[in-house]
Amino acid sequence: MLIGVVGKPNVGKSTFFQALTMAPAQRANYPFTTIDANRGVGYVEIECVDKEFGIRCNPRHGFCENGRRFVPVEVMDVAGLVPGAHEGKGLGNKFLDDLRQADALIHIIDASGSTNENGEPVQPGSYDPVNDVKFLEEELDYWIKGILNKNWAKLSRLEKTTSRDKANLLSEQLSGLKISQPEILDALKESEVDEKDLESWNENEKIKFCRSVRKASKPMVIAANKCDMPAAKENIERLKKAFPEYIIVPVSAESELVLKEAAKKGMIKYTPGDSEFEVSNPQQLNEKQVRALEFISKNVLKIYGSTGVQRCINAAVFDMLKYIAVFPGGVSKLADAEGNVLPDVFLMPPKSTALDFAERIHKDMAKHFIRAIDVKTKRALGADYALKHRDVIEIVFGR
Repeated sequence: MLIGVVGKPNVGKSTFFQALTMAPAQRANYPFTTIDANRGVGYVEIECVDKEFGIRCNPRHGFCENGRRFVPVEVMDVAGLVPGAHEGKGLGNKFLDDLRQADALIHIIDASGSTNENGEPVQPGSYDPVNDVKFLEEELDYWIKGILNKNWAKLSRLEKTTSRDKANLLSEQLSGLKISQPEILDALKESEVDEKDLESWNENEKIKFCRSVRKASKPMVIAANKCDMPAAKENIERLKKAFPEYIIVPVSAESELVLKEAAKKGMIKYTPGDSEFEVSNPQQLNEKQVRALEFISKNVLKIYGSTGVQRCINAAVFDMLKYIAVFPGGVSKLADAEGNVLPDVFLMPPKSTALDFAERIHKDMAKHFIRAIDVKTKRALGADYALKHRDVIEIVFGR
């Protein structure tokens, strides 16, 4: 799974990426700071199952704090996008080439309205961030349309002269976008072109289909960044009214970065997603640091309940992609050979089965699958058992 962090230049994209992953990323107050895509690891948060067994886990990957398990997810911060990217403007070609790899997007928007459509600084509140959502949607729609147009004549001819149907042909053409054939079928129906030959589609029908494809293949969360700045609160409410179909999260990426760096240095106790922090050693803090922490507490945490960064990645993985977290375990033993308790947890796509889980752990487990066991209830499960979020599953297989 790969989550793409996207948006126009100079809206805090790289700051958000760094706050999420604590990976170094170039940050500056000018357009196109990010040229090559930055990659790092973020963490989604789930309630750990260790307390249900009266034990304490020690993860092999990620970490667990007070029953809150943080599971690693790959994150990519791509080059800034400007209007006309699908025509190659700005770093459009680079942006879109990187973007095709992403399973879901977190769209960073300057909720304070202090950067214009090209990412240039303007007076706070003078630019309407609603425009940014519209232009990203449009750029993605026309990008997908461009991919199809390159071979439209060929696709139309193949539909006419072979036994292959349009869903199969379109699925093959758009395979690089990680969209399945069932999703193509849904997009054809939604755009009302499922009964029409490809050669008879007009331009409006093409773009309508591409819009449906984009919604299915690149689900998106809106991160309304700079939520602590003037005009942001009003703009966030306007964004929610304008785009009720999106999850819109108030975000202060800068605040999250400050809190994580302070926690790393032992100045405060803070867990990502918390609504408050605790100062560990007041004498360590200088006056400037005290003021910064007070500002974050008053203008971000008390108003919005968190910095929003953790909410964004959780929403992308669990609400948009509908993934679930499943733990491997044994009825008689929850530790691995090295004694690590509940060391692993896997993020599985929706509608995954026990057999899918076995294959995820090891192909031999799936090949020689006998049954699965629900470790919590000790109930035997078949290969087609539909996994649930926070299941603990033992796989029984032959040798």
